[in-house]
Amino acid sequence: MADAQIQSQNDDVVEFRGCDNLVIAEVTSDSSAGYTVGEVKELAPVAEISKKVETSTAKKYYDNVAKITIRSEGSDEITLTVPALNLSMLGWISGKDIDEDTGAFLDTPAVERKFALGYRIKLTDGTYRYVWRLKGTFSIPDETSNTEDDGTDSSNQQLTYSGDRTIFKFTRNQKRAKAVVLDERDGKCDFDTFFDTVKTPDSIYGLKKKN
Repeated sequence: MADAQIQSQNDDVVEFRGCDNLVIAEVTSDSSAGYTVGEVKELAPVAEISKKVETSTAKKYYDNVAKITIRSEGSDEITLTVPALNLSMLGWISGKDIDEDTGAFLDTPAVERKFALGYRIKLTDGTYRYVWRLKGTFSIPDETSNTEDDGTDSSNQQLTYSGDRTIFKFTRNQKRAKAVVLDERDGKCDFDTFFDTVKTPDSIYGLKKKN
């Protein structure tokens, strides 16, 4: 990217102020031949979203000078704070069975399912940052429930989503991808249909505003 295209951070100082629109879609295929997903569904109301990225850096020295810097980037770990999930959603994302006649959650051996994860982050200027993470798995969430007393304490759930790059290399840039992130402040795209389908490095160009 040319330096002229990089906006100075001092031009517009904002902070993160909210999050919403937490949705998922099951990844039905991801191979060198293509990437496909199922229907987008609401996951749950969300109270907090946080992201960590596994990274490491190592320097290689020759003649007592660091000549090479090797950087490695692993999976993203997304932590989602949500209310207690209904059993059908819990079974779906964790790969467990749900008895269709009774609705019972059956703690059977899990089937691994991959999901795309979408959400948006609100900024302090009232605009949003829009995100689709293209492939990842959910860990089975922990549950904590304390005895009820005269206070107002209650417990929510934290979901952990581990996001990885796709196997498929997208046509536009011939690269595998972990996520697509767009910022409303750039003014380049319309976001009315952003969560209708999973957006990829190829399909985001359908969001561009027409001149």
